[in-house]
Amino acid sequence: MNTSDSGSPLKVFTNLSAIAVIVGIVVGIGIFRLPSIVAQNAATELHYIGFWLAGGLISIIGALCYAEIASKKPDAGGEYYFLTEAYGSAIGFLFSWGRMTVIQTGSIALAAFILGDYASTIYDLGTYSSSIYAGITVIGLTGLNIWGTHPAKNAQNGMTTLIVGILLICGLAGVITGGEVTPQTGSSVNSSAGTAMIFVLLTYGGWNEGVYLSAELKGVRKNMSKVLLIGLTVITVLYVLINSAYLQVLGLEQLRTSETIGVDLTNSIFGTEGAFIMATIVIISALSTANATIITGARTNYALGRDFSALGWIGKWNPHYNSPINALLVQGGISLGLVFIGAFTKEAVSTMVDYTAPVFWFFILLTTITLFLFRNREESSGDTFKVPFYPLTPILFIICASYLLYSSVMFTGWGATVGIAILAVGLPVYYWAQNKPQ
Repeated sequence: MNTSDSGSPLKVFTNLSAIAVIVGIVVGIGIFRLPSIVAQNAATELHYIGFWLAGGLISIIGALCYAEIASKKPDAGGEYYFLTEAYGSAIGFLFSWGRMTVIQTGSIALAAFILGDYASTIYDLGTYSSSIYAGITVIGLTGLNIWGTHPAKNAQNGMTTLIVGILLICGLAGVITGGEVTPQTGSSVNSSAGTAMIFVLLTYGGWNEGVYLSAELKGVRKNMSKVLLIGLTVITVLYVLINSAYLQVLGLEQLRTSETIGVDLTNSIFGTEGAFIMATIVIISALSTANATIITGARTNYALGRDFSALGWIGKWNPHYNSPINALLVQGGISLGLVFIGAFTKEAVSTMVDYTAPVFWFFILLTTITLFLFRNREESSGDTFKVPFYPLTPILFIICASYLLYSSVMFTGWGATVGIAILAVGLPVYYWAQNKPQ
């Protein structure tokens, strides 16, 4: 193991700022794009709202499992550290490789492309407008994080507060001012819970990122569970509220066919300026998601370099800026590479989703299983959080994660194959890192 003398993470995250990171990652662009697909698989309004409540419940179950693991083993490497402790360095390295080259970088590029799509509706920069905006976003937010954890954290707090406030206003305004919508009785649409939940849980995705702040969270052993549960409760309330507004303003039938549900909602509430308002909301959401993803993603890269001397240059923590600068530069460079590739694909957004999903759910599944391994080893202290209703709670979430892994492999495009192939390249890289002469 390579122990750098360049500094280590400081305890700078309070419960509130950690919750802001989680909410900032999760409450992003998905809530403005995916509800129409969920509605296509809901026979009634009750089914539709039920899917969003179920998504929140399943995510909370997963968060309970993660809270116990993180309170037992707090580390800036998050899942990388858990997987290494449970299965050995090969699996830990493979995860960190996948996160560095696929999961986080693909998610950053995804958020940046969606920002670019909406920014282009305000001011178009030409043929590659979305990609240009995406590249500027990656460079700008990476620079913010290199400047230091404090500025990045403060910016995240502000963006998360703003987007939560906007969603509350839109949701409440939609519910209060929406017209009378005739309930769908005797609908010809069959409810497909399995398909609907794929997209619901994709919209809830990212809550697991909170564990990457465990080395920097004050009072982590007692506070990690609070951070994850409060964060997901806020998210669930927001999602149910905004989806209730969609139903109240648009109705289930229009919701199924609308490709711009956010614009339709804001047009109904605010009039002809709705399109501009929604573009602004999505841009803020994308900035919030991308910044929070950059914050947590760089922590894994730092932990990888810290533990493997062959990659030790990315495992340096700058004590002056309290930031893993080299790890951020690597992450930013790969993200820019994905933006460049996406510029030449017709469906950059869907390609990035396909690219990340199978690898993401594979490691979510493996990480949840570590809870059983750590329990069997009796590695706990009296002040660590313990998941209630063990072992039923983790078993339930493992079943859900297994289904999402299956779905992300079977029902995605060529991007998924590329993501899996790049993950596999991590095996020879691991062999090289292990055997490189010191």
